[in-house]
Amino acid sequence: MSNSPYIFEATMDNFQQDVMEASSKTPVLIDVWAEWCAPCKQLMPLLEKLAEEYKGGFMLAKVNADEQQQLTGSLGVRSLPTVILVKDGQAVDGFNGALQESEIRKVLDKHIEIPEDEEAPYDKAHRLWEEGDVEAALAVLTEMNRSNPDDLKVLIDLAQLKAELGDLETAEQVLDSLPPEEKMQHQAKQLAARLKFLRASAELPPIHELEDALDKDPKDPNALHLLALHHILQENNAEAMELLIRLMRVDSKYKDEVAKTTLIELFDKLGNNNADVRTYRRKLYTLMH
Repeated sequence: MSNSPYIFEATMDNFQQDVMEASSKTPVLIDVWAEWCAPCKQLMPLLEKLAEEYKGGFMLAKVNADEQQQLTGSLGVRSLPTVILVKDGQAVDGFNGALQESEIRKVLDKHIEIPEDEEAPYDKAHRLWEEGDVEAALAVLTEMNRSNPDDLKVLIDLAQLKAELGDLETAEQVLDSLPPEEKMQHQAKQLAARLKFLRASAELPPIHELEDALDKDPKDPNALHLLALHHILQENNAEAMELLIRLMRVDSKYKDEVAKTTLIELFDKLGNNNADVRTYRRKLYTLMH
């Protein structure tokens, strides 16, 4: 029996009052499960986590199919797990089987709203991150990962935060652990590019030395390359792209076409919707053709 105020066991005795009547005030999500049902055990922790996250946006009523056979039959359950969303005394939605968390959210969000004064954990983590409180953001994401280790979006965010804190080894381990298809996703490619740039930063000479070198020789390929890396790490992306384009014009074959390779990695890091990426992708295309 859960100690959560948002989760309770539904039986024939309390169903009418605690589910049907109560749903006129708060939607009730009925989870029909059994101890022997493996998908039920996979689904239940997700539903419990969401009940806590929505903080009273809905109540979770758990029905043990073996112990409540009469109630299970009256609900028309034919397979387990079966989930039914009741609102205003009527079944308004539901699903069978163990869905992914993102799919369950879609069902809930059609009928349930998180109270305005509440903030979803993922949104809270990113707000803290943007505010510069990386440690607090890390704590929220760590708890989310503990509750649902299969959420790859949270896992990659954790790796990015670890990288920002200087723990590149852990970030790289996370990236290496991802399924091959996930490594091709935009967020994972961003992380891979970020880690590569951070690794390179440890070997960079000071900016003033590179700028002095370019003052003496504006076509110095090494200075153009390393100064571009400095700008990437400082998020001066347009400046970095301009230096890399200059390097391509000076010597496109320098270090096995490192200018082109770095530009493409930077494009991956920033994404196609970035205005600078669109501008410099066109410049790169022009130089290559």
